[in-house]
Amino acid sequence: MPRYKLILEYDGAPYSGWQIQENGPSVQGALETAVKAICGEDVRVHGAGRTDAGVHALGQVAHCDIAKHFVPGRFRDGLNAHLRPHPIGVLSADIVADDFEARFSAKKRHYRYRIRNTRANLALDIGRVWRLPRPLDSDAMHAAAQRLVGKHDFTTFRDTECQAKSPVRTLDQLDVVRNGDAVDILTSARSFLHSQVRSMVGSLVWVGEGRWNADDLASALQAQNRTACGPVAPPDGLYLVRVDY
Repeated sequence: MPRYKLILEYDGAPYSGWQIQENGPSVQGALETAVKAICGEDVRVHGAGRTDAGVHALGQVAHCDIAKHFVPGRFRDGLNAHLRPHPIGVLSADIVADDFEARFSAKKRHYRYRIRNTRANLALDIGRVWRLPRPLDSDAMHAAAQRLVGKHDFTTFRDTECQAKSPVRTLDQLDVVRNGDAVDILTSARSFLHSQVRSMVGSLVWVGEGRWNADDLASALQAQNRTACGPVAPPDGLYLVRVDY
């Protein structure tokens, strides 16, 4: 039975998240419906990251096993045809080894959080960035962010409903980059806790606004207590950019 690796992009705004849920449509559900329309099979599509409601993807990875053999390019095109009008695009489909797992084979995940630091109303970026009208000190944000890089207990930046067995994670990158009124926060790790990226971003914004300094951020981390976290950034600006294998 061939195993297919899919690379996807999607606008997360209409969905309750990647994972199938009872409270609304999901990316996983839309994909599984498209697969069934092509091959007539009830197939589980496994994703590399369970993105939350409203979170977008530029390079989500998934895999599925299908009894019928398809030429990868035709499988990709068939999925895209059946996914319309969902804002989900299958960028590629390839046959991979039977032991490939979209989630468990991943070595690193890369996220980007987009902020527009502008007083002007959004036009083209509505639902795709976090607009912050107050000036942000992006240099202070970047310097403070380095206090979170490395192996730590990230309980403070972990959702209370997170199901991970351990709050310890190793953060490989957390950079804050400004280009005009665009402020991007780039982060990479093998894996992240539930809402970890959005929690870190919200706390970094407090640094950028001058409410916190780097020591305050470090103290929040060391507290290992969710109540020490700053605000959780909205999902609009978060993108799963790439997954490395």
